[in-house]
Amino acid sequence: MAGTGGTMTYGAALRRLRGAQKTAKGVSLYSRYVNRPVGRLLAAAAYRAGLGPNQVTALSALTSGAAIAAVALAAPSAWLALAVWAGLFLGFALDSADGQLARLRGESNPAGEWLDHAVDCAKITALHAAVLISFHRFFALPGEGWLLVPLVFQLAAVLIFFGGLLTDKLKHAHPAPAAPAAAPAAPPSRRRALALLPADYGVLCALFLLLGDERAFRTGYAVLCAVYVLFCAAFSVKWFRELSALKVSSTPRS
Repeated sequence: MAGTGGTMTYGAALRRLRGAQKTAKGVSLYSRYVNRPVGRLLAAAAYRAGLGPNQVTALSALTSGAAIAAVALAAPSAWLALAVWAGLFLGFALDSADGQLARLRGESNPAGEWLDHAVDCAKITALHAAVLISFHRFFALPGEGWLLVPLVFQLAAVLIFFGGLLTDKLKHAHPAPAAPAAAPAAPPSRRRALALLPADYGVLCALFLLLGDERAFRTGYAVLCAVYVLFCAAFSVKWFRELSALKVSSTPRS
């Protein structure tokens, strides 16, 4: 199966993908019920087209990059808002599709994972930089202090992305001792998935639907920035406590 396209029908690929999903633990409602299912459809289509995971990652980068460039280069309007959201939405779905396709084809590897995360980091950084440029070029801001909002948002978003990624890697490198056999794990909490919704990248993408209304977008962007700052602080404390509880051998820091 690996390395070839068209060895399964589209329906068969979808069925196999449904049985090879990552856990929904720690995933917001948007990613669970929108982004992953759309990514699954795209992954099956990419498989039938003979595309590899890295090619899908490249498509994600191009789609997101075009939308981000439009934010920085074009004056806000209702049509631009729709186009930017569509590009960001599709880019995010393709970002989910590349990992699903890799599992379907049995081609997961460190290089592909690195490429995926590098694109994610570039996308997060560039999106808020584009908003800063748009604020400066096209918005009638009440004061210059508004130019700091994209910088604060960018910092919080990058720290959440990097902190979560590094925490997972460190936990994997220093696993906790095996616990005694217990009852089966409870299903992922819907309440937690709802609570995580404001920090989901898909919600940030949807915010750009307001780009045609300067005041509405600016207000929504500032509110979401404040939410990200709060999540960043809460996640940082949580991750530090979890890593502090791990028992590791004493080695000098590099």
